[in-house]
Amino acid sequence: MKPSIIDVAQVIEQQKPGRFTVRLVLISWLVTFFDGYDMNVIAFAAPYLAGEYGLDTLMLGNLFSIGVAGTILGGFLFGYIGDRIGRRRAIILVTALFGGLTLALGFADDYREFLVLRFLNGIALGGALPLIWALSIEYVPRRFRATAVTLIMLGYSLGVATAGPISVFLIPRFGWPAVFVFGGAASLVSAALLYFVLPESLRFMVTREMSRDAIARGLRRLAPGLTIPPDARFVISDEAASARGVSRLAALFQGELALITPLLWLAFIASSMATYFYANWGPLVFEGLGLSRHQAAWVTTLNSVAGALGGLALMRFTDRLGPVSVAALPAISVPLLLVVGLTPMGLGALTAFTVTLKFFLGGAHFGITSIAGLFYPTAGRGSGAGWAASVAKIGSVAGPWLGGYVLASGLAAQKTFAVLAICPAVFAASVFAIVLVQRHARRQAVLAPVRDG
Repeated sequence: MKPSIIDVAQVIEQQKPGRFTVRLVLISWLVTFFDGYDMNVIAFAAPYLAGEYGLDTLMLGNLFSIGVAGTILGGFLFGYIGDRIGRRRAIILVTALFGGLTLALGFADDYREFLVLRFLNGIALGGALPLIWALSIEYVPRRFRATAVTLIMLGYSLGVATAGPISVFLIPRFGWPAVFVFGGAASLVSAALLYFVLPESLRFMVTREMSRDAIARGLRRLAPGLTIPPDARFVISDEAASARGVSRLAALFQGELALITPLLWLAFIASSMATYFYANWGPLVFEGLGLSRHQAAWVTTLNSVAGALGGLALMRFTDRLGPVSVAALPAISVPLLLVVGLTPMGLGALTAFTVTLKFFLGGAHFGITSIAGLFYPTAGRGSGAGWAASVAKIGSVAGPWLGGYVLASGLAAQKTFAVLAICPAVFAASVFAIVLVQRHARRQAVLAPVRDG
């Protein structure tokens, strides 16, 4: 008698959003919230670090950029580790690492020590997001994947948004180290909680032919009413078998991915460049526009909220329409950036325009994040998302670094927005090109049987 076959992909595709999906999002927030906070709280500690360590603008830019440079290595490293040992173990490991290193930043004695710790912390922080994207994508139906990633990344935006208010509360009372002690300690607690509540990817377990009992337990959590015969064999029907003898990097360039992967990387670089300029230099730019330090922190927080709202507005369009919807927001932001950067306006109007801009730029960044892992199969999804996130850090490093030079050059703070317009222009063009490549590939797939016949 042939064993019963259970198509895990079909079970996942047939599920409706419910308690399991909500639980997955909330668990993921334990990672993304503190990843966002730990990565970006330095922007609010920067003015105090400059005073204590005697740092100039370029040295602050080094502190911003060295952390992002670490995330480049982290995405490559932990994407590979996640594809080898599993999403669950890799996520718990990386969360514990960035928690401990963030905590250590609060005890750095000088600029050089802070620089080294910031780089190491960046490696750990860079590994977390690609892993959590891969895990979420592998647990939800295709029609909800962009939505799931966007909701999970809201945790990151909440972490960024709360970094300002938490800094305003903690630093005057306990000094700048308190923001790192808080973030590090809370991240370590989260890592401990993840050990008890984070599931392993069902797709990963089936692909790697892991314990049959573990797969059955995971399926029962996902679909409690599912009957699993004792002799059941688990398969994934919606993915081709992994090519043997092909390296993980080479697999990212097979078939239509030969064009899609570099275009995705270029779009991600451009988006990250604008996003990290905002995240790192935002408080200082707003101070340069005439806001107090307290006001600048709150405006930066408001910008983070606007970006999250942009992501929420976009997510269902992305699930229904695909990448073309992601290209719309950066295309709209190009003329807005030019208006903000080149048109004289009052402080109130300028602040309102920057919040509107963040809605489009932040929403677009959510969009590119939500589709980064969708093009790759399970066996290489961690690596695909990790490489995309890591290569994107070229923009994340360049944004703060070039921002430091632009501000140090004496250019008026308002005109920096006009300089940024090139980023969403490249972003939109790259995603539109991905859409064209996909349409061409689909046409070729339709015509192939006709030619062969």
